[in-house]
Amino acid sequence: MDYDVAIAGAGPVGLFLACELGLAGVSVVVLEKLEDPHTQLKAEAMGMRGVNLPSSEAFYRRGMLGEVRGAAIGWMTTDARDAGMKMRNESSSTAPRFAGHFAGIVLDGRKIEFANDKYALGGPSASGGMVTLEGIEEILRERAEELGVEVRLGCAVTGLSQTEDGVTLRVGQEAIHVRWAVGCDGGRSAVRKLAGFDFVGTDPELTGYIAVAEIADAEKLTPGWNLTPRGLYVYEPRMGRFSVVEFGAGVAERDVPITRDVLQGCLRRVSGTDVTIGEVRIATSHTDNARQATTYRKGCVLLAGDAAHVHSPFGGQGMNLGIGDAMNLGWKLAATVKGWGPKDLLDTYTDERHPIGAWALSWTRAQVSIMRPDPHAQAMQAIVKELIDTRDGASFFAHKIAGIWLRYPLPGNHELIGRSAPDFEFEDETRLGTLLHGGKAVLLDLVGNDELAHVCDGWKGRVEYVRRAAKSALGLSAVLVRPDGFVAWAAEGDPDTKETRVVMNRWFGEPED
Repeated sequence: MDYDVAIAGAGPVGLFLACELGLAGVSVVVLEKLEDPHTQLKAEAMGMRGVNLPSSEAFYRRGMLGEVRGAAIGWMTTDARDAGMKMRNESSSTAPRFAGHFAGIVLDGRKIEFANDKYALGGPSASGGMVTLEGIEEILRERAEELGVEVRLGCAVTGLSQTEDGVTLRVGQEAIHVRWAVGCDGGRSAVRKLAGFDFVGTDPELTGYIAVAEIADAEKLTPGWNLTPRGLYVYEPRMGRFSVVEFGAGVAERDVPITRDVLQGCLRRVSGTDVTIGEVRIATSHTDNARQATTYRKGCVLLAGDAAHVHSPFGGQGMNLGIGDAMNLGWKLAATVKGWGPKDLLDTYTDERHPIGAWALSWTRAQVSIMRPDPHAQAMQAIVKELIDTRDGASFFAHKIAGIWLRYPLPGNHELIGRSAPDFEFEDETRLGTLLHGGKAVLLDLVGNDELAHVCDGWKGRVEYVRRAAKSALGLSAVLVRPDGFVAWAAEGDPDTKETRVVMNRWFGEPED
């Protein structure tokens, strides 16, 4: 084999997965069809993306959060968020504070209350911010190369065949033989098509445009998010950027050029103005096409990110969803390559991530459905507006957008199992998140149990035993945290070490003699 794993696509998802595999000592090649990954579509005006809580945790748990924050356009720290919430609650102003949107209906930050979750301990990753695709890719590419990953540009995958033992990829005239191949090559994934994955869902009904352009009479447009009888437009004066979605106009052909006349006509109809567009610096389009692979694995080929699921950009879930895929898949694929992963470990990737992808498709479809101008959709839109205007409603939608709800259906009775692990702060001022930088699982002993100390003996190199006293143990005596930061087992009181070993065997294979 030329490599253990080949990844098609050097976007944030492919590069994050490459970092996960490289961290585990897996030989990886990343194949990117673009010869130059730097494009205007990835820079600030067009490439802005929000980082939600699970993505922030993923970067934090691999020691990259500082770099991500340093390259961010804007980032809200936990202290700033709490101070801002206090200020908003005390403010007498009636002006809404933008905190996201659902179907173009703005969430008022003054009305959002974060749940009083007894397992929420805050910490460095307990907030998000805005980044650019270009910035994230540069950070991840540099980290991947430091870990020995080979990133090859201008290498489009044009052929794929597989046997029980591996995959052969055709790149130009070259054949690359690998044990595993992963398609992280976007919504039009060549890997997905060549491997024959079923990609099911709903056809697009509309086309939206995003553009940076000169606007001669910008005063005719209202800044921010604007729902109208014809659709939605968003105008951001600082960058000269606007987005527009028109209902009832059908789906534009993908190969039709996006001209000034096309953009101006659409914006005029939706805004109800005679606004005039000048020079168009850059423009792109999107649809509400919503599809998902029925499985994320076929033999030795796997999918992640947009290759596994596509949907409209409403709600900003795309990049975050893909990073979650990569974080979940990375340690499982590495364990399989290294030979210690249980035989069904890779199947849990689809089991855990497919429902999250299905939710994202439903979330975006719901937004499109109530934005339509027909009477039934408008009636639902009015109801949702009323809900969002309440404290409970605004908080519900904010929690969904932020990813606070995420939980995997893992076996076990404790309510913490399947959830992201609390970021325990220890008496020595360190935190749990830093213990995950090496990409290994952690058996955290919070009370000092001598019997528990020997549980990891057969899993050394896979699970690290850590005995630390936490400033707040939340009533827990021990927690088993997977490499992706999710809880596989938790105990209160004296831990059942027999049960612990069963769980260890479930996730980390047979112990060594």
